Amino acid sequence: MNTNLVAKETFSVFPERPAVDIVFQDVSYRVPQGRNGSKVILRNVSGHFKSGELTAILGPSGAGKSTLLNVLAGYKSHDVGGSIQVNGQPRNMKTFRHFSRYIMQEDMLQPWLTVEELMKVSADLKLGKTFNNQQKNQTISEILELLRLITTKDTLTSKLSGGERKRLSIALELVNNPPVVFLDEPTTGLDDMASSQCVSLLKALSEGGRTIICSIHTPSAKLFSMFNNTYILSNGICAYQGYGLDVVPYLENLGLVCPKHYNPADFVIEVCSGEYGDYTDKLISAAKQQYSSIATSEKISRQSSIIEPTIWKNESNFWYQFSTLLFRMWKQMYRDKNYLVLKTVLHIFLGIFVGCIFYDIGNDGARTIYNFGLFYCSTIFFLYIPLMPILLHFPKEIQFLKREYFNRWYSLKAYFLAMTLSTIPINLILNHLFLISVYFLSGQPLEFDRMFKYFAVSVLTAFVSESLGLIISSFLTVVNSMFVGPVISVPFMLLAVYGMGFGNTGIPIIMQIVMHFSYLRYSLEGAISAVFRDRGKFPCPETEVFCIFSDTNYFLEIMGFPERSVWIDVAALFFIYVLFRLTCYYLLRQRLSPNKTFRALHVIVRFVKSRVGGSR
Repeated sequence: MNTNLVAKETFSVFPERPAVDIVFQDVSYRVPQGRNGSKVILRNVSGHFKSGELTAILGPSGAGKSTLLNVLAGYKSHDVGGSIQVNGQPRNMKTFRHFSRYIMQEDMLQPWLTVEELMKVSADLKLGKTFNNQQKNQTISEILELLRLITTKDTLTSKLSGGERKRLSIALELVNNPPVVFLDEPTTGLDDMASSQCVSLLKALSEGGRTIICSIHTPSAKLFSMFNNTYILSNGICAYQGYGLDVVPYLENLGLVCPKHYNPADFVIEVCSGEYGDYTDKLISAAKQQYSSIATSEKISRQSSIIEPTIWKNESNFWYQFSTLLFRMWKQMYRDKNYLVLKTVLHIFLGIFVGCIFYDIGNDGARTIYNFGLFYCSTIFFLYIPLMPILLHFPKEIQFLKREYFNRWYSLKAYFLAMTLSTIPINLILNHLFLISVYFLSGQPLEFDRMFKYFAVSVLTAFVSESLGLIISSFLTVVNSMFVGPVISVPFMLLAVYGMGFGNTGIPIIMQIVMHFSYLRYSLEGAISAVFRDRGKFPCPETEVFCIFSDTNYFLEIMGFPERSVWIDVAALFFIYVLFRLTCYYLLRQRLSPNKTFRALHVIVRFVKSRVGGSR
């Protein structure tokens, strides 16, 4: 590939961004390790990454490459020692995140959108109304041309190749022309050709005045020569920094000769791994001298290029972010037709199936208990059907959220409100398909007031169950969510029917309090009260001897249902729904930006896990 064609490529819509140099001194980082105290990942490393250069962070596995990248990008900002300066000033994370972008190793691309549609979403979220549609489209075209993605603009992201997915991940973060870009192992999973193209494009971007920093694992000799600057780590310590190919004479001065026709990158990694003996002390001493000479000769402080926060205030506002995200979510739902058809068929089938099992029992005094069973069955339906898909889907969605939120695509409030409202229309339709089938087939009273109350209670139950799934999956993995979700549902189901048959006075006070912690209790009470309350006596067949529950109010009294308005149960469900949503929002907020209390609890949990694992 001829990189000279795009080496000085800039975007015509944006003004020139100020150059950004990053200097870090004596940076250290450690993680708790249970009873063994803590493990040191970075050991007082120092360095200087300049604008207009492509920098690679190399080292053996476990050397601290990704950790250093995360610390410099601000992805890890707690428990970090040392100083990090941006253009000679202490790094202000709030300002720094405005003009830097972090592209993670895994290419997390939103499904069911084309390349151009995803780029348009990125432009709308990052640029807002500051630029008109023509300017946004011009920027998108220039970026796609630069990264050689213009021919794939109408292709769904799920159908892109590995190299195309990586380039699209980069393109999405170039929309507002950031001067600093971090990439975690951008060539991992790519073949030699795709890796070469990726690094060539990164170098072209750096030559446009950007500071491009990436961690990379065992590059080829060709890739190694493309980097302007390499920073090599060995067991959390800097072993070398400078031009990549200069590492060969650098190591020769330390008594380490690289064999001819040998990849210099492989050789230096083998040296850092100790395959040629213990040269740790020599490497540390030489690297410190090297850094001192670089700092003196280049005068790394850039006092004249302080970046003011006002330069980056062209982001979209809350409502623009909300509307953009809402329409993106709706478009993704609509295009996932297989899932939509499956859910629709499932709701209709189960509605007809349950309705046929309890066919025409709604006005039969001899089968009042069966009628109760119908409502309990429906309650369980509205527990599991909304819950289980969330447990499977949302943990992956959080990975998208972490990447987009960290790179300042949108605020968490805008995302959470859009996510909450996006599922309401389809859930209302699907829930009513089930409810209509069950209600009419089971022969329930055709009274609008009773139908409306029953439907309201059932739909709210589904929304609360969905919120419960969001709480569980907001801090657990897919496997753990799928285990915890069904298990935690069991107490809700048991408490929903606890004490029924004892009447209003047969349940201990403590259990009366405990059982109302189950939102299914309110659901069951509201549904049965809506349909049964004040209906008088059901007719009993002449051939039926056992017909003591034909009086609906007497049945409700025996089952322990209080004589109160259904709207109290509706209000309780709505309160629980809001409470669950706020809890989920808090957990997501802490997962994205944990406070001290949450971090302390996380450390305690990891310590307990390590103790339990050690005792085994």
